[in-house]
Amino acid sequence: MLTGKKVVLGVSGSIAAYKMANVASMLKKLHCDVHVILTENASQFITPITFETLTKNPCLMDDFARTNPVDIHHITLGQTADLLMIAPASANVIGKMANGIADDLLTSTIIAATCPVLVAPAMNAYMYQNPIVQDNICRLKGFGYAFIEPAVGHLACDVDGIGKLPEESVLVDAIIKKLTKKRTQDFADRHILVTAGPTRESLDPVRFITNHSTGKMGYAIAEQAAKRGAKVTLVTGPVKIEVPKGVTAVSITTAKEMYQEVIERAKTQDMIIKAAAVADYRPKQVNTEKTKKKDGDLVIELERTKDILAELGSRKSEKQCICGFSMETENVLENSRKKLVKKNVDMIAANSIRESGAGFGVDTNHLVLITKDGEDDLGMLSKEDCADALLDRVLKIWKNKQK
Repeated sequence: MLTGKKVVLGVSGSIAAYKMANVASMLKKLHCDVHVILTENASQFITPITFETLTKNPCLMDDFARTNPVDIHHITLGQTADLLMIAPASANVIGKMANGIADDLLTSTIIAATCPVLVAPAMNAYMYQNPIVQDNICRLKGFGYAFIEPAVGHLACDVDGIGKLPEESVLVDAIIKKLTKKRTQDFADRHILVTAGPTRESLDPVRFITNHSTGKMGYAIAEQAAKRGAKVTLVTGPVKIEVPKGVTAVSITTAKEMYQEVIERAKTQDMIIKAAAVADYRPKQVNTEKTKKKDGDLVIELERTKDILAELGSRKSEKQCICGFSMETENVLENSRKKLVKKNVDMIAANSIRESGAGFGVDTNHLVLITKDGEDDLGMLSKEDCADALLDRVLKIWKNKQK
């Protein structure tokens, strides 16, 4: 897949440096020409010989052997490579990059690079969230550097939070996407409606019932569909994500509002993908004033909201394709297949909140696409790749319906 491509991996000082050996190996198996630059601090976590064995190229450090006086590595690598990935990127290296400091081979190579640069931060959660680090990241994004958001989990410093270097497959997927993906316009002029994010159901003017959805999966679907030529309408709950370019967004808050906006537009859509986490219940009584604390327990009576997916399934035309999502905590495939039949839809994208890397707020997902004809397990992928794979299946179903 990467035959003829040259990738430079810049590895800085982090315990996560060990993951880069597998990244190098995975790239090599794709016939990529892999070169590694190791900082002095990184060499305390993983040795140069590991990378040399895997890549069959010298692992370069500040004391690299000058076998060819004409070959100035910090110039030639960044200008002859197809891609430079900095992973793990420590707070120190990010700070240097943002301020134009080039005091070692890696930072000198970055400054001189003319190829695209991908940066994958990895550090303590408090370090990553420090305003100084975030400002440096924003500054680099403004200069055109692309970032892979760190994962959330248990860190080496015994803290739970954001800061983990994503899994090797995510890093490799990002490289493949950057180097090989040529966008086809296979959705040109098709109308797609996507729902994303949570809903909020008010208890009173202060409090509401909601869920942990961040909207990342739905927004990824909308973005990839737009890139492939679709006319995308995104009905979105309250999230903290920018609307993708070329997507028409309709903001809602409650399940009732989402129902109204989706059903109103349903007839004009070729495909509908329901990725939102919509409340199944809402408070029966919404207090007009703040609910005051009293002695004893408080009982809140809930009532069912309208089932949007079931309504779409009952109304769908013969040539329309409808896909729903099913996030489960148990019996994932069994419960999702029941949902497929009960809602009368064409496909269910199922995943488990119990699986690490497949829940709310992360950049990866593990979808199983369920249709009447079988199941397609996508494995753990970035949400962008999940979106593309899901869109491939939706388009195939839609095309078959047009015959």
